[in-house]
Amino acid sequence: MRISAVLSAAALAGALLGHAQSPTANWAATLSSEFMIVPGITYLKANNFEAKVDVYRPRAASAPTPTLIYIHGGGWVGGNKETAFFNAMPYLEMGWAVVNVQYRLGPVSLAPAAVEDCLCALKWVINNAKNYNFDTSKLVVTGHSAGGHLSLTTGMLGDTSFHRQCPGNVPLKVAAIVNWYGITDVVDLLDGPNQKAYAVAWLASMPNRNDIARSVSPLEYVRAGQPPVITIHGDADPTVPYQHGVRLHQALDKAGVKNKLVTIPGGKHGGFSNAEQLRAFGEITAFLGGLGLGRR
Repeated sequence: MRISAVLSAAALAGALLGHAQSPTANWAATLSSEFMIVPGITYLKANNFEAKVDVYRPRAASAPTPTLIYIHGGGWVGGNKETAFFNAMPYLEMGWAVVNVQYRLGPVSLAPAAVEDCLCALKWVINNAKNYNFDTSKLVVTGHSAGGHLSLTTGMLGDTSFHRQCPGNVPLKVAAIVNWYGITDVVDLLDGPNQKAYAVAWLASMPNRNDIARSVSPLEYVRAGQPPVITIHGDADPTVPYQHGVRLHQALDKAGVKNKLVTIPGGKHGGFSNAEQLRAFGEITAFLGGLGLGRR
């Protein structure tokens, strides 16, 4: 039985629209019948905080499975993986495994802790691929807003020192990045016309905050050989400037990196209509399909 056969229309719409909803017994039971669910796995201990992941993998899979790494948003200072889970549902419907990631928020540890944690989550996925049947050649990382930023840093900063706090020397590579209106220039949000309270809170009053912000800005890491990137961004986004997506697209084009910018005309910071959301997922599935990352 397919997941969509038992999800209500409202729940499926919530999945596509990224609404935070609590699981119901019906679809939770269906998930557990089709997927092996392993919640609350500690992948990192730092600053007296245990960062955890939840793993969902198809029970019927006999071969390594394409795997989505989902990173929640919340301006690096809020949000949680549980309420963001619906955003991963389309990938479960495709027969993929999903790793839902928790990381240290600003009130626990300021920047760059979240970036470090998500890279460690990727390292955990690679190190534990045999245990959970992950296909490490088909890892896709995605997230919304700050999660979009963290999906970009997770996919683009693999050869930096940001993951030294977690064990292992495996190459940190992903096959593609799906960026939902993520921040690409953190410095831009600290002062001036684009200043945002969430970015100021994440960097606080550290004397070297501009240097740290620059070191975790995806635009600083654009170069040939980076994984393909698809970005979805509303051109009226009041929370993350649309130009962040445009500048990333232009920089990736210049570097010769396969990418696509999907613009939602008049789109705000998420909350897209059903038609807009379906269009976005259509673009994503086509982009991933062109990379050999389609339905299992």
